[in-house]
Amino acid sequence: MSATLRLSAACVLLLAGLATPAHADSYERLLNGSFDSGKDPWWSSQNTPSRVESGRLCADVPAGTTNPWDSMIGQNDVPLEDGQPYTLRFTASASRDVTIRTTVQLAGPPYTTPLDQRPELTATPRTFEYTATSNVSDSHGQMTFQMGGATEPYTLCLDEISLVGGVLPPGGVRDLGSPVRVNQHGYATSGPKRATIVNPGTEPLEWRLLDKRGAAVAQGRTRVHGADAMSGDQVHVADFSSVRKAGTGYTLAVGDQVSLPFDIGDDLYDGLRRDALAYFYHNRSGIPIEAAYVGDAYARPAGHLGVAPNQGDTRVPCLPGTCDHTLDVRGGWYDAGDHGKYVVNGALAAWQLMDLYERSRGQNDLKGTRDGLLRIPEAGNGVPDVLDEARWEVEFLLRMQVPGSGLVHHKTHDAAWTGHPTIPHLDAQSRYLYPPSTAATLNLAAAGAQCARIWKTWDRAFARRCLEAAETAWRAARAHPDLYAPPGGEGGGAYDDTNVSDEFSWAAAELYATTGKRSYLPFVTTKLTADGFSWQSTGALADLTVARLPGRFPAAMSVAARKRVLSVADGYVRDMNAQGYANPYLPADGKYVWGSTSATTNSAMIMATAYDLTRDRRYRQAVLESMDYLLGRNALNQSYVTGYGERASHNQHHRFWAHQIDPSLPTPAPGSLAGGPNSGLQDPVAQRNLAGCASAKCYIDDIGSWSTNEVAINWNSSLAWIAAFTDSL
Repeated sequence: MSATLRLSAACVLLLAGLATPAHADSYERLLNGSFDSGKDPWWSSQNTPSRVESGRLCADVPAGTTNPWDSMIGQNDVPLEDGQPYTLRFTASASRDVTIRTTVQLAGPPYTTPLDQRPELTATPRTFEYTATSNVSDSHGQMTFQMGGATEPYTLCLDEISLVGGVLPPGGVRDLGSPVRVNQHGYATSGPKRATIVNPGTEPLEWRLLDKRGAAVAQGRTRVHGADAMSGDQVHVADFSSVRKAGTGYTLAVGDQVSLPFDIGDDLYDGLRRDALAYFYHNRSGIPIEAAYVGDAYARPAGHLGVAPNQGDTRVPCLPGTCDHTLDVRGGWYDAGDHGKYVVNGALAAWQLMDLYERSRGQNDLKGTRDGLLRIPEAGNGVPDVLDEARWEVEFLLRMQVPGSGLVHHKTHDAAWTGHPTIPHLDAQSRYLYPPSTAATLNLAAAGAQCARIWKTWDRAFARRCLEAAETAWRAARAHPDLYAPPGGEGGGAYDDTNVSDEFSWAAAELYATTGKRSYLPFVTTKLTADGFSWQSTGALADLTVARLPGRFPAAMSVAARKRVLSVADGYVRDMNAQGYANPYLPADGKYVWGSTSATTNSAMIMATAYDLTRDRRYRQAVLESMDYLLGRNALNQSYVTGYGERASHNQHHRFWAHQIDPSLPTPAPGSLAGGPNSGLQDPVAQRNLAGCASAKCYIDDIGSWSTNEVAINWNSSLAWIAAFTDSL
């Protein structure tokens, strides 16, 4: 690592003689330096286990390493400003006298290092303070303690770590662009066309719709909406729905403020339908992603096939102490920004793709039942491409079933979190099967039953295999109704769930729809509510299946499910009308959840189902306006879909789509949905940049913000479903 230093001062202060930190008018750049809330977001090398003891972060430093960076403790995503001084201050001790290295540097090449010092530690805690001037501007700096090269092992303890400096406040100055917020991709010719304008005025404003030459083609006055609770904005709404002339490059002007450009047309969502579905081929595990289908920038070798340095997924052992078998669990989709594969998320995503097919078939949407729609290896095999893609995941789900018991392993992923970036075929981590869970077992029962029903037309042998696995899983879940996945974990998401009554109901509905066996009916107990559905709450899917397939269920059950779908859809329409930025997602507690954009798309899917049941145009219009929200008509003037809109997300958290931190790697592929605003701010980038944010503004397009800007298969499956719906109108 090179070190480009411009130290302005360096001193060591004894613990008894603390001085006032320099640059007291600057900003603290580290999080949790006193370890009052555990050790996050501090990390340590895999060979250097760390823990919080008596309010200090202590680590076991190994002997036998070579380079200083072979054993480290650090914190990432530290903002640095060129020409600004930074003061690093910390208290440290070691179980034997040692000299370590402490740096403030860039986390990747060229590893520019504005601060590089060698504090000498003893068993007595001492406070150290160093000041240096940064010679780089970057939001992804790194503060490290480097202990590699030790000849004997020892214990290092740290406390009260602080890095103060810079003149930009945490989060910097956010430029949200024009206050005139539109769907940056475009509006359907026969659909609603509304924009939201941030303006505190209490009187209507004049608006003008301009064509690409700047000529006004329509004009009108805004409706004053006033306060929008989720964003904290005062807004107006402009309605230009009467304009039905197709064209490109339209803009909306309100006074001297002009929106980003957009189109009006009849075929706006064909590309998004394809791109949202192509997301899944991009994220396949166990197969080369070929340039012939995705282009050179996105091509990569197959990941996790047991080819060095990979250690799986062809023979994956159980997490030590949990079982003694191995399974071939190749294939499937990487779940999100990491390399984990999770049954409960994967089954929901596969279900939505298969449901997209069932909906397309029932509504005579020929694209949804077309072979050749997508650029995938299976195109041209006579099977609808959306089913080919879903099968790639279903085959993985079947491999996760334990032979003999019928139970299903909850997930498989790396022993520890992989570095960022890590291309799948270069992942050298050990992989493990995590213990079976009732939730995962029932997810396979549900998706397997749906698979059997659908694939009977296309591949009877595969359909029989799906049904056998589904019924075996059902019996196993009945015998083991309380195997719960534990919270937390390392190397992958927990996806824990201690209430599986909803999974029982969903699986029973799918099994009854496929087999007609009345023994499943008593277990269909859940009801669709305004809370909708998610991977952790699948009960609403039972009602959606009953409503879509009324002829397969008792009449009274079908009528009740239909009523609930319409009632919930009506509530979403009311919630959209109540907000300045029309969004069917309106959390009762005012806090946006992780993956809030999928709450929007899942709600839109329910409204779309209501439209299919009734042909009531209110639901159609509401789904189109939900797409407006996703594509830019929101509090951040942000399209959450890569490649769709001038201010579109393009730095989502992903191990391969990591251009932001490695320019040799690609940005996310078009059609990738970002998780969106999340009031929880669980990652350090969000905590540094979004503290105090209004719920609808708790988002940052940064690769380090995994709690607001990750991608996930069950988010993109719902986007694909809605894109297919809007494209079929």
